[in-house]
Amino acid sequence: MATSIAPSQGQLHFGETFYCGQGCRQAYSVSRVAVPRCIWKDLSWSDGVSKVFQIHKNHSLKQISQNWRPCRRAISSCLRDGSTKFFDFAVIGSGVAGLRYALEVAKHGTVAVITKAEPHESNTNYAQGGVSAVLCPSDSVESHMHDTIVAGAYLCDEETVRVVCTEGPERIRELIAMGASFDHGEDGNLHLAREGGHSHRRIVHAADMTGREIERALLEAVRKDPNIFMFEHHFAVDLLTSQDGSDTVCHGVDTLNTETQEVVRFISKVILLAAGGAGHIYPTTTNPPVATGDGMAMAHRAQAVISNMEFVQFHPTALADEGLPIKPNQARENAFLITEAVRGDGGILYNLARERFMPLYDERAELAPRDVVARSIDDQLKKRNEKYVLLDISHRPREKILSHFPNIAAECLRHGLDITRQPIPVVPAAHYMCGGVRAGLQGETNVQGLYVAGEVACTGLHGANRLASNSLLEALVFARRAVQPSVDHMKTSNTDQSAAANFWARPAVPKSLGNTVLTNINHRTRQVRKELQFIMWKYVGIVRSTTRLTTAEKMIGELELEWEAYLFQNGWEPTMVGLEACEMRNLFCCAKLVVSSALSRQESRGLHYTIDFPDLEESKRLPTIIFPGSRINNTTWSSRQLHQHQTC
Repeated sequence: MATSIAPSQGQLHFGETFYCGQGCRQAYSVSRVAVPRCIWKDLSWSDGVSKVFQIHKNHSLKQISQNWRPCRRAISSCLRDGSTKFFDFAVIGSGVAGLRYALEVAKHGTVAVITKAEPHESNTNYAQGGVSAVLCPSDSVESHMHDTIVAGAYLCDEETVRVVCTEGPERIRELIAMGASFDHGEDGNLHLAREGGHSHRRIVHAADMTGREIERALLEAVRKDPNIFMFEHHFAVDLLTSQDGSDTVCHGVDTLNTETQEVVRFISKVILLAAGGAGHIYPTTTNPPVATGDGMAMAHRAQAVISNMEFVQFHPTALADEGLPIKPNQARENAFLITEAVRGDGGILYNLARERFMPLYDERAELAPRDVVARSIDDQLKKRNEKYVLLDISHRPREKILSHFPNIAAECLRHGLDITRQPIPVVPAAHYMCGGVRAGLQGETNVQGLYVAGEVACTGLHGANRLASNSLLEALVFARRAVQPSVDHMKTSNTDQSAAANFWARPAVPKSLGNTVLTNINHRTRQVRKELQFIMWKYVGIVRSTTRLTTAEKMIGELELEWEAYLFQNGWEPTMVGLEACEMRNLFCCAKLVVSSALSRQESRGLHYTIDFPDLEESKRLPTIIFPGSRINNTTWSSRQLHQHQTC
C-alpha cells in the first residue's frame, strides 16, 4: 500500500494540503489531496482519526455497493476446527493493554488472546519503574498534565493528556482490587517514587519489577475467566480486511502456530491490536525478542493511519555489559534496563573520569526527561570516545537501595558488581515507540472493527517524547476506554462469520522447499536483520542528519530488494509464511516508516534531533501522518498483505 506523509508544516490540525515529504522518494508513492483549511480547524486528535480518513479515503479506496449478508444463526462453538476459529473478540498481544481489555469484553462474549510466545513475554513484563498516577494530596491532574506536555515537547494532544491523567488513579485502584501488590510506605499508604520529568512523587511501583507484578495479576484473572481462550505461540501474520463501500473493515487475523507450523485463521467481530513496539529495528534494545513491530506493520498494510514514527525513545540507562567486572557468557537478546527510578532516587551520572556532566546540559540535571539525558550521554560518549558512562546510587543507604531495586542489584551482583558500593555502567538503548497506529479517544482506528491500545498505538499522549512511567498508564486507560465501543460494534456487526472464513486465500507454510533451502533462507534472514539494525543505529539513532537519513533510506531499500530477491530465487512465494521471514518483513516495514517520518520533520523536537534543523519551530508543532495511499502496485513484500484485499 502506498502512503502519503504529511510534512510538518501541513498536517492534521491546520494543514491545507497533504503531500509527500522528503522521505517518500523511494519506498513510498504519493497521493496528493487538497483539503480546505476550514475543515481542519475543529479537529481534535480523537475525531481526527475518522474525519481525516473520511476526507482522504474517497480518493484512494474502491467504491462498491454490495454489503455483508446479515448473520442468520449463532456460532455454536468458538473453536470450530483446527484451522479456523470464531470469536466475538480477538486480542493480539498479551501485555497489560491486551489482558485488561480481554477481562472486560469477556463479560459480553468470547475472547481469543493471541500471543506470539509465552503469555508473559511482553514489554509489560520488563517494565521496571512503575505506573504514574495522581494519588498524593499535594499532586494534581494539572501538574501531571503539565509534566507530560513538557516532556512531549508540546506535541501532545491536550484532550488525550487530560483524559489519561484524570482516569489514571481509578485504573490503579482497579489493579489493586484485582490483586496487584504495590509497595507501601511506613505509613501504610502506597509508596510513590519520583522519576525524571516528574515534578511530584507519583510513581506506583512493586520494587523494580512493577510490570511483572501487573502481568502476574492480570494473567491470573485471565486464566480464571471461562470466556477467554489463550493461544500461545501464535504469530499474527496479517489482518483480514475487506472494502465495504469506501470503508475498510477488519474481520480477523491469520496466524502461524510456531510450534506446529500450522496456519490458524481467527474470524472475529472485533480486533484489539495490542502487539507492542518495534525495538528490534535497532541492535540494542530493552525490548524482549517478540518486539519486532508486527502490529504496526500489519496495521499499515491493512490501510490504518500511522503517526509520529520518527519519535523513537532511547532509554538513557541500559546496563552496559562491557563495563561489568564479569562479562555475560553470551550476548543478551535484549538489554537489561536500569530503571528511571534510580535517577529519581538520587542516582548521579558520571563519565569515566568521574566528572558529573548532566548539569552542563540541563538545569534539571539527572531529573531531565529521557530524550535530554540520552542525548547528553551520547554526546559524552562521542566526545570522549568511551563506550559507557556511570550511574552511581551508592551514596544512598544500602537498605534503601536493596529494597527499592532488588532486581537490578541481583543482576549486577551476578556479574561481580555491588551497586551499594560501585557505580553501574550504563549506555542508551532503543526502548519505546511514541508513534504507531493512530487512535482516537476510544482506541478506535480508521479501520472499522480494529481498535488499538498500548505501545502499538499513537494516541497523542506522548507527543515527541514519553514521560517516564506514562506507558503502562496509557495502556490501562485506553484498554478500558476501548471496551464499550468494541461491545457496541460486536453487537451491531452483521458479518456472516461462516462465510468470512474462506473469503481470503490462506497463507502457505513453505514445507515444500525442503529443510536445506529453509535453513539457508533463515540464515540469510538473520544476517539481513543484523544489517538492518546496524543501518538504523548508525544513521537513524539518537542524533540524526538529512544526509544520514537519506543514506539509510537508500541502504534499507537496497537491502530489502536484495533479501526479497534471495527469497524468491530460492522458491519462496509471496503467500508463504515463516516466523523469521515474517518478522523480517515487519522490521523492514517499520524501519521505512521511521526513516520516512524522520525525513519529513525538518526541525528538532523531543526524540527527533537532527543537526541540520537543530531548533524547535512553533509552526511545525504538528504530528506526522502516514495515510493509506491511492491505488498503486506495491513493489515490496513488507508493504502489502499476503492475501488480496477483498471487496464485500
